[in-house]
Amino acid sequence: MRKHLLVLLTLMFVFFLAACSGGGDSETSTDTSEDNTSESTTEDSSEGEASGNQEITVTAKSEIPSMDPSLITDSVGFQWAGETYEGLYRLDENSQLVDGMAESSEVSEDGLTWTFKLRDAEWSNGDPVTAHDFVYAWRRAVDPDVGSEYGPYFLGGIIKNATEISNGEAELEELGATAKDDKTLVVELEKPVPYFKSMTVFITFMPLNQDYVEEQGDKFATEAEYTISNGPFHMTEWNHGEGWTVEKSDTYWDSDTVQLETINAKVIKEVSTGVNLYETGDLDQTELNAEFVDQYRSNEAFNVAEKPYLYFFKFNQDNNEALANVDARKAISYAIDRQSLTNAILNDGSVPAEGYVPSNFVSMPDSEEDFREAQGPLVEYNEEKAKEHWSKALEALGTDTVEIELLGDDTGTSKDVLAYYKNQLETTLDGLTINLLEVPFKERVRRDNEAEFEMEAATWGPDYVDPNTYLNMYLTDGQNNRMGYSNEEYDALIEKANGEYAQDPEKRFETFLEAERVLLEEDAAVAPIYQDAKAQLFRPSIKGVFTTATGPEFEFKWAYVEE
Repeated sequence: MRKHLLVLLTLMFVFFLAACSGGGDSETSTDTSEDNTSESTTEDSSEGEASGNQEITVTAKSEIPSMDPSLITDSVGFQWAGETYEGLYRLDENSQLVDGMAESSEVSEDGLTWTFKLRDAEWSNGDPVTAHDFVYAWRRAVDPDVGSEYGPYFLGGIIKNATEISNGEAELEELGATAKDDKTLVVELEKPVPYFKSMTVFITFMPLNQDYVEEQGDKFATEAEYTISNGPFHMTEWNHGEGWTVEKSDTYWDSDTVQLETINAKVIKEVSTGVNLYETGDLDQTELNAEFVDQYRSNEAFNVAEKPYLYFFKFNQDNNEALANVDARKAISYAIDRQSLTNAILNDGSVPAEGYVPSNFVSMPDSEEDFREAQGPLVEYNEEKAKEHWSKALEALGTDTVEIELLGDDTGTSKDVLAYYKNQLETTLDGLTINLLEVPFKERVRRDNEAEFEMEAATWGPDYVDPNTYLNMYLTDGQNNRMGYSNEEYDALIEKANGEYAQDPEKRFETFLEAERVLLEEDAAVAPIYQDAKAQLFRPSIKGVFTTATGPEFEFKWAYVEE
């Protein structure tokens, strides 16, 4: 089934990979099935035992905007809330669902009712974790007064009455999640959802201790002292803008498995800074960019983690007249040489994107064929086609000059990529001026949420292993659309995949294939650019760290230091 890859690369294997992919390499949110495979970024935990000081220091690309599971929307928040909270299930090193707060589950024959039996577990303040904590958290996530972005998005249309509640048309108590007793959570769905069990690892589905949250009020999850955990670690220090510390939680139900005592995270925006700190022993992990990859490629600490994270152009058709023109959008997509970008600018294992659903993410039903292989490439670099569509766009717009503002992150690698985009587009498309707007990650996320952009260098990672996690983003007026795109045919295909064909996997996936063709070939609503990989240095003495298809970028529950 899914063949998600996270590989340790030696020099020879890097060259082999480049040759097999035509010279490319590959480049964030995860989404999970029950038949996934993944390899650890470090040596397997069965190969040794913990020894020495069980404290490590890793990098973070930005400040944590929030530690509130109801409000988190970014990868940094996912990482650290994912280590301090635990939902019904967790993902192991093969991206398989393993027991979290749930000991067992059963689903009704019609696929509409799920019953979860919970284990004995405690919060970090000593309170028991109960089914009521899940009910409270899920109600809070769809409460319009709370303002959760992902709550209505993930629960709406899935959990019974979630949409009505988030729209203010039903009461919180009507949500299809009830506590039969302290250890029994009953969930009623609007319709059968093939991937529902895997959705429960997503941060919005984490439980919350109602008494604690309400006691803290507006301070909840804003400082280390106002956080609570039921996961492997709990936050003990948070220096905003600089970093934070999480420590092993003695109240965690599986604390005997957790061997790391302390994880320090430092906010490092410049790759060169991270490399220097790694060399001086102040960091145990840091990202690399093209400037450093060749230097460290043969180092035993070097590895590349492939991820199903997509980097793409998001076109806001409401905020720029040119981007409302389909030929202009197609021209921009054709004008980007993705292979040169991944080879020369990124040089970190990233590979050119060929569609909106990434490769090595999910397989066709009852098949080893990758979704991406089944579909084939839907985007490409083609200068001739770019100029042809651009000429049509200018004629339709009645102008020979166009200005577009391109929004992106202000970190080192992102700046290099944005400069590449500007050069490529302005060189290939006569009369086009790209004005770069580089902002901190948190600000880009805010602008995306508020649709305050014209064109955005955006990213998306899966929330569960299913094509739907990518393709349902662009439904008319969808929570993650926010760019004025609307196509009735596309809406109908996504609705059919998740409705009429919900329990017919083959027809469902064929419908997703058709929807992706509408999104990219017909409408060029977005322009996939590259699929992410992270070239990094990871201290060889740290074992048992791995990444999964969804959730935290790195999983530290099973990690340890072997000196």
